[in-house]
Amino acid sequence: MIVAIVVLVLIVLWLVTGRRRQAMQQKRDESHREKAAEMRRKAEDIELDARENEARASRARADAEQAQVEAARLKQEAEQKTDSTRSLREDVAERTQKADALDPDINQDGDARTDATRTDADVNPEGDERTDATRTDATRAEALRRDQERTDRDRPLAT
Repeated sequence: MIVAIVVLVLIVLWLVTGRRRQAMQQKRDESHREKAAEMRRKAEDIELDARENEARASRARADAEQAQVEAARLKQEAEQKTDSTRSLREDVAERTQKADALDPDINQDGDARTDATRTDADVNPEGDERTDATRTDATRAEALRRDQERTDRDRPLAT
């Protein structure tokens, strides 16, 4: 009978401790579930941050490409303006040289002439000697043409 009581006490202890073990296991499982859920939420937040960063990087790449295209366009525009300016300067130099060749007051070096150094080259292509009035009219016409070119050149380009 003592054996039966000891066995009965052991069975009761085993049942009580089994329930405790089971309750503790349930608490541990619940805790693990909560930790896993928290880890998943953090992983989702990190994934969202990664997507946002990726979108920002894509926008930055697109902005950089746009800036490169704009820079290339501006460079091309600058080269065209430089070529145009070079052409205008060459035209000015050519016209100045022609004007100096016609002007009886300027010698071939571009210096002022004296009456003693005047040559047959001082006569215009038609063979008529230029008068002061003709030179003044030509100078005014040239000045008007240059003013018009400056006005045209200073106008903003249509984009």
